[in-house]
Amino acid sequence: ACEELGAELLVRENIPEGTGACEKAIRELASEGASLIVLTSYAYPLEVKEVIKEYPEIAFYTTSAEYYADNMTSYFGRMYQVRYLAGMIAGMQTENNQIGYVAAMANIEVNRGINAFTLGVKRVNPQAEVHVIWTGSWDNQEKEEQAANTLIHQMGVDVLTYHQNQHFVAKVADAAGIYSIGYNEVVEGLSDKYLTAAVFDWNAFYYEIVREFCQGRANSVKMHWLGIEKNVIRLSEFSPAVSEETQKIVEEAIQEMLSGRSVFSGEIYDNTGKQQCAEGENISDRILLEKM
Repeated sequence: ACEELGAELLVRENIPEGTGACEKAIRELASEGASLIVLTSYAYPLEVKEVIKEYPEIAFYTTSAEYYADNMTSYFGRMYQVRYLAGMIAGMQTENNQIGYVAAMANIEVNRGINAFTLGVKRVNPQAEVHVIWTGSWDNQEKEEQAANTLIHQMGVDVLTYHQNQHFVAKVADAAGIYSIGYNEVVEGLSDKYLTAAVFDWNAFYYEIVREFCQGRANSVKMHWLGIEKNVIRLSEFSPAVSEETQKIVEEAIQEMLSGRSVFSGEIYDNTGKQQCAEGENISDRILLEKM
């Protein structure tokens, strides 16, 4: 995006959350003349919100959809739309109605994805169950592998998905000979049991952000929440194990979304039996982003 729009890119990589390193990186970039700074990890904006106020002349963007400032816009993809589609595939692929989900942090983004995935499962297979194990970390190989093995060998799941930075869960599933659905990027070298992945097209995202900045419109809106209609999120290529019938049903659901149907609409009950949405209603973006 920067190359196409003639902007110089300055990078600080592998900045751990909660250590003060993010503040240090911001101050370094500011001293080097950066006038747009993108914060690309979930907890960054919360830990540096006071620092951001010190630089009102710098435009900040963040992937954390719950945080805003006069000079900070959040941006993210409606990944829950693709999670819903992935849930439909899992619900049609399972043979024993036991599906596993290895989740990182119990925050709004991850909850939203689990809920959407489960609604997708239930749409095509009301008898199926989704079992969740939390690791409390975005990236912990030991915990993720342990969670995957627990779901497979103790809970008997035959389809696994996950919300993590790495793909340890998919690899454990493949080694165990069960189906998996990836996240964020496609994993190479797995068998046909790796059905598809819920992925981002970050090029499309960052082109929108950098172009907005170059046009003098930085921070002109509170947030960008782009979805399947902008092609910034999608399912990756299907494995041969995904039948043509399943693909057709998924495509019908995509067309529903493109026509305006919300994943979180109609009659929805939570796992305690409480009704969260009624027939003819949608759960609002504010609830999805800030309260789920």
